[in-house]
Amino acid sequence: MNIKNKLFLGIGLLVAMIVMLVVLSIVNLQVLTATEPDSPAAVPALHRALVWISIFGAACICIGVVMLAVLPGSINKPIKTLVNGIMEIADHNYNKRLDLGKYEEFAEVSDSFNRMAERLAEYQKSALTDIIQEKKYSEAIVNSIKEPILGLDKERRVLFANDGALTVLNLKREQIIGESAYDLALKNDLLRRLIRELGQVDGNKDPLKIYADNKESFFQVKYIPIYMVPTGEKEQHYIGDVISLQNITEFKELDSAKTTFISTISHELKTPISSIMMSLKLLEDSRIGSMNDEQQMLSKSIKESTDRLLEITGELLKMTQVETGKLQLNPKITKPIELIDYAVKANRVQAERFNCHIEVEYPEKISKLFVDSEKIAWVITNLLSNAIHYTKENGRIIIGARQKDKVVELFVQDFGKGIDPRYHQSIFDRYFRVPGTKVQGSGLGLAISKDFVEAHGGTIKVDSELGKGSLFTIQFQV
Repeated sequence: MNIKNKLFLGIGLLVAMIVMLVVLSIVNLQVLTATEPDSPAAVPALHRALVWISIFGAACICIGVVMLAVLPGSINKPIKTLVNGIMEIADHNYNKRLDLGKYEEFAEVSDSFNRMAERLAEYQKSALTDIIQEKKYSEAIVNSIKEPILGLDKERRVLFANDGALTVLNLKREQIIGESAYDLALKNDLLRRLIRELGQVDGNKDPLKIYADNKESFFQVKYIPIYMVPTGEKEQHYIGDVISLQNITEFKELDSAKTTFISTISHELKTPISSIMMSLKLLEDSRIGSMNDEQQMLSKSIKESTDRLLEITGELLKMTQVETGKLQLNPKITKPIELIDYAVKANRVQAERFNCHIEVEYPEKISKLFVDSEKIAWVITNLLSNAIHYTKENGRIIIGARQKDKVVELFVQDFGKGIDPRYHQSIFDRYFRVPGTKVQGSGLGLAISKDFVEAHGGTIKVDSELGKGSLFTIQFQV
């Protein structure tokens, strides 16, 4: 019997009993009204009326109580069962099934629910298989990469680590996966350093020296933040980081060999160059004899070439000092004007040769610098020499100093052809020369200048525009 019939039958029976009770009460009331109060039949009639009214009243009460106890439960129970089933499905329990066949109204709902759960269970199995397969595929890709790779979520729990990472960290997979990187870092020096530098803006610039592959190896660390667009959203959310360690041991060894080679060659070249210059001076000595015009021209060409060779070998030696960490600074209190005067005097002959006009701008009051005057003077001399080479004949060059708060700036400005903005950063790289330039050079001057300035804690930058010249600025904190 369905709930509708139960309700109809129960309410109908209750209504019928109430009607019978009312009819019986009316009948007995009429009988009692027609009977004389003093008549012997009045008392028995009254008792009969009370008995029947009590019986029907009790029956109405019982029926009402039964309906109150049974009907809500019969309605609430299947609904509660259905709600519980839906909650199980929401908790990904797709094996849940409902049996509401005895409730005709819920039989169709029960069948639909079971069909839905069965399809969800099939989908879960197929989706889970795909997910597991994709996970294994991803793990295979990560493990196939020889370079150490470590994945962290935004709470810094370890999500994955390939074999290379486990090797350099000296940890096993079961010890690291799913664990907090902070907790692991307490007992692992390498991981502690990686996590510490993960929060830094610039990351790790210097290579890490790690004992790996049975030798001392060098690794360059890269931190890659990972972002993802969650389902139903449009904006990216930060979900973690990938730490990659690139083995640069081979490049480091080649770089060391290159530095050693350049240093050796530079030292060896100085001896024959000095011999050539000495021989040239002897040839130019008037006591030996005068030279004709052709010989003088040849002598001048040889002198320029030897000067150029000496300049190149000097730059190479300075570069090797920087690369090998043997750069020694002898700082002392120096006035900026002394550095500027040195550069102007060193380039006076060259400026006269190109007919360049050098202007000095220097304020009355400016702080002194605590620098290695020899090296910073070399930097300014190099910048001024470059400016002369890139300035047209009868051109104008400005060299000077200024102070902004606690920052002293030394600058060299020319009004030549300028530098394409694409090369503003590259010109400070070693051996780089701006494409299309006709001025001879080794491509080391600006690179060495940058190393010298940064060794003092300063910065060097360029502002340039094609056709309007270039402004090189050196900044020091005072």
